[in-house]
Amino acid sequence: MRTNELMLYKNMEYGEILSDMTFLMENYDNEFYNREDLRSLLFECVNELLEISVSHGFEGNLWHTYLTFLLANDENAYSTSCEIVGEVDGSINKIACHDFEIMKELFDYDFEDLEKVLDASCISILMKYEKSTERSHVFNKRIRDRICRLSKSLGQTQSVEEFKIRLTRFYKEFGVGKLGLHKAFRVEHIEGDRAEIVPITNIAHVHLDDLVGYEIAKKKLIDNTEAFVSGKRANNCLLYGDAGTGKSSSVKAVLNQYYDRGLRMIEVYKHQFQDLNDIIAQIKNRNYKFIIYMDDLSFEEFEIEYKYLKAVIEGGLEKKPDNILIYATSNRRHLVRETFKDKADRDEELHTNDTVQEKLSLVSRFGVTIYYGSPEKKEFQQIVKELAQKNGIDMPEEILLLEANKWELSHGGLSGRTAQQFIDYLLGQK
Repeated sequence: MRTNELMLYKNMEYGEILSDMTFLMENYDNEFYNREDLRSLLFECVNELLEISVSHGFEGNLWHTYLTFLLANDENAYSTSCEIVGEVDGSINKIACHDFEIMKELFDYDFEDLEKVLDASCISILMKYEKSTERSHVFNKRIRDRICRLSKSLGQTQSVEEFKIRLTRFYKEFGVGKLGLHKAFRVEHIEGDRAEIVPITNIAHVHLDDLVGYEIAKKKLIDNTEAFVSGKRANNCLLYGDAGTGKSSSVKAVLNQYYDRGLRMIEVYKHQFQDLNDIIAQIKNRNYKFIIYMDDLSFEEFEIEYKYLKAVIEGGLEKKPDNILIYATSNRRHLVRETFKDKADRDEELHTNDTVQEKLSLVSRFGVTIYYGSPEKKEFQQIVKELAQKNGIDMPEEILLLEANKWELSHGGLSGRTAQQFIDYLLGQK
């Protein structure tokens, strides 16, 4: 095995198992090494393969799914060039074929002799592994199934060129690494002071059709996002209005709708605005479209983070990359809290207009603002009826609406959130 000759797929995450397995393939019948030591190393590799497979939800030929996972997860010069756009030109294709020739040898390796010499029947079990549960700690079902399907496809290839075509097609359709395999991300400080983008594996699968009403608001959001993912000019977007009206759900629904076209979303909290430049530096040269999402955005008078955000959105020396937009939701139209005391202070200030502009300058950096207001009584009842129908609740309309009216009086008033909570209550009573 020539894994030491790999050029692109060189320092892969979880590659330690590959190094140990390659060593065993080359030396399992070498009398220079102690047989028990080799056997012990094999069982360590089997243990690590099982741990990865269970945590990621893999099944089938675990050797193939492991190799496929390495290929799908490794961000290198070739894989990141092909993500979303497909095959690229240039000499890098020859280098990629060199690496794929080595990887195909690993796919085609026959473990029969190794298994006999080291007296280890456990390898045969790994070739037809059946998972015990549908749950996965790292990947959701969608990602896991894609890796397993690619594994079977690569295992059936007859040539290096076919191997390259199928893997490159995967990079085009789904991307590569954590940014390709996952939809949504958060920001964490894992090591030192550097901000790291971490996948969110369990997100709400809400779709725009699930949100009853707000057709004009949804159309404005869709039009802006459609332009963005199509490579046209688009604006930062602020969704504001009453609580529980579907602002955050609309943003999540947009992600689900456009994920297959390369849209990704990174959730950033107010205390993380200092990390924005670091985050942007990590994603600005990738082929995906990124929405930096700020939920429930607002600032008190004493909070100065909004001034930093202004410079990042628009105003700093470095131009904001074309593949990044900022979407925010807020209950406040102007984001920064204003009080009657502000008016009194401005009466005493020499340049009162400067103070007003300072407070309004943040919201002006959002080119699209969309209002979500609380529904009227009839609109609320229509939302309840449609949600009940979608969830299979069979109840006379008069009783349904009567109970919904009672519910909203004691649970937050007229809003889409209140209607959904009422439906969830009914489902729990079935």
